[in-house]
Amino acid sequence: MVSAPDGSEGTVMTISYDAIIVGARCAGAPTAMLLARKGYRVLLVDRATFPSDTLSTHLIHAPGVAALQRWGLLDEVVATGCPAVEGYSFDFDFFTIAGTARPSEGNTTAYAPRRTVLDKILVDAAAAAGAEVREAFTVEEVLVEDGAVVGIRGRDAGGVSVVERARVVVGADGRNSHIAKVVKPEQYHEKPMLQWSYYTYWSGLPTNGFETYIRPDRGWAMLPTNDDLTLLVLGWPYAESNAYKADVEANYLKTLELAPEVAARVRSAKREDRFHGGSVPNYFRKPYGPGWGLIGDAGYNKDPITAQGISDAFRDAEVYSTALDEIFTGARTFEDAMAEYHAARDEHALPIYEFTTQLATMEAPPPEVQQVLLAVSTNAQAQSDFVSMVAGTMSPVEFFSPEHLGPLMAAAAR
Repeated sequence: MVSAPDGSEGTVMTISYDAIIVGARCAGAPTAMLLARKGYRVLLVDRATFPSDTLSTHLIHAPGVAALQRWGLLDEVVATGCPAVEGYSFDFDFFTIAGTARPSEGNTTAYAPRRTVLDKILVDAAAAAGAEVREAFTVEEVLVEDGAVVGIRGRDAGGVSVVERARVVVGADGRNSHIAKVVKPEQYHEKPMLQWSYYTYWSGLPTNGFETYIRPDRGWAMLPTNDDLTLLVLGWPYAESNAYKADVEANYLKTLELAPEVAARVRSAKREDRFHGGSVPNYFRKPYGPGWGLIGDAGYNKDPITAQGISDAFRDAEVYSTALDEIFTGARTFEDAMAEYHAARDEHALPIYEFTTQLATMEAPPPEVQQVLLAVSTNAQAQSDFVSMVAGTMSPVEFFSPEHLGPLMAAAAR
């Protein structure tokens, strides 16, 4: 036990923060950094210590890379030796769509740093900006008074029980968010788990950028990461997950034989890690309420097949921290700023959410979509546009619009 401010032994009470952020990875750490850079008093807590790993496809598309550049952190990521991903390819067996994404603020390059590398950089940047960072911190209770969240109770790395209060408590703690479980936000656009995937790391496995392979009821992708390793993730439909899990390595390697050239490359490589994997639900949650907010996977989650998570988290960090700044300065009410953030998030995210969840079913696309993809494969500009849609620099709404596809389909028909 420790002495409280009144001299008694018990829970330590401290002064209030502007924001307490629970979860210090790709959504929480940048949000803490951006708020701290504006002069706000921020507490960032996580049950993990850093560096540490987490399940992730860990690709940062061009918009996310542009965010790192704006924050002054891109050079640190590049300095870790993480290779640049200059191009994307999607092999549909009988044809391939390949190209370079449209630029985001002049950048067309993606990176796939290990989470042990990226998350440490982000946490250190939050601390350098002035945020108070507490690792190995366990949140035990979310404090609610008169219907509003006002703080947290938890235990620090030394096991000391502490209570901290803030103007807003932000859940950046993933799809199993402790904050979300307490506030019970509205959940909508829900879809079940769609595919089950496993990934591991290989040495001696060359890859040409971000390579994706689509086969009937199967799909996989590989991309370069730190330490001259290649991540190779392979998915089956969720309905077959028990069969996949029965012998992960055998099923993983057997599936690669659907592309003999890839299988040959993998046979010449060396596996450097165990298999990691699982599946995720797909949903949107209302991201705010009295005294609380949800960002990153805590607020909206989708299958990782298009690797949107990190770029989405970075976007959340910027838009959400801007909204909080408006609230804290009195420029806007909490309800007005959060409602606008909510609407903007959903307008941006829903089109790629629908595209991603359709792709994650691993079902053959309808004949009309197959015709579109085949036509795209015959046109270099259309291929780059498809790549841009996956990379987040072109909306699926624009890509699939009649104005965009009409001339392409007419030319293919001729």
